[in-house]
Amino acid sequence: MGLNNFYSDSTEHHHTHTHKIFLFVNYILLGASSSCIFLTLSLRLIPSLCGFFFILLHVFTICGAVFGCATVSAPHAGADSKWYGARMVSSVLTAIFQGSVFVLIFTKTGDFLGNLKSYVREEDGVVILRLAGGLCALIFCLEWVVLTLAFFLKYYAYAEGNNGNVAMKNRGKGEDNDEDIKNWPWPFQV
Repeated sequence: MGLNNFYSDSTEHHHTHTHKIFLFVNYILLGASSSCIFLTLSLRLIPSLCGFFFILLHVFTICGAVFGCATVSAPHAGADSKWYGARMVSSVLTAIFQGSVFVLIFTKTGDFLGNLKSYVREEDGVVILRLAGGLCALIFCLEWVVLTLAFFLKYYAYAEGNNGNVAMKNRGKGEDNDEDIKNWPWPFQV
């Protein structure tokens, strides 16, 4: 009984810290994505088609971060959350696209800037675009951190069960395990 209370308190402690870190990382994602949008708009106020898709990628990143914060902060965010899979898939796709844009910006800066049809001087546009590329690299890394934290939050929700009790199969049985072992064949009774 004492072990279950210790385990329950320990997982609740880890769950609380993981939850806070998850929210903090999502807030950083919100800030980085909105900064990328403003950097793109500073290159050209009405974006070209390439700029529009670049902004749209950051809008999807913002929506994913807001959705992640909302699902984790909701009182019914338990182990049976039906939106968990959709959130994970959107995070993976966003991370892949952010990484692709990051590589594209740093390898083909001039071509990317030409596709944006920027109004600013080329030297200033390169600096602004590389700032946005650095933020894309940060977003790429943070998306994978969010994926890892979401996995741990899902695990903690499963371990705690629906009403806060430990839902692991072999935990909390104590004396029942001795009775189960007596029914096993002789070589397995230890």
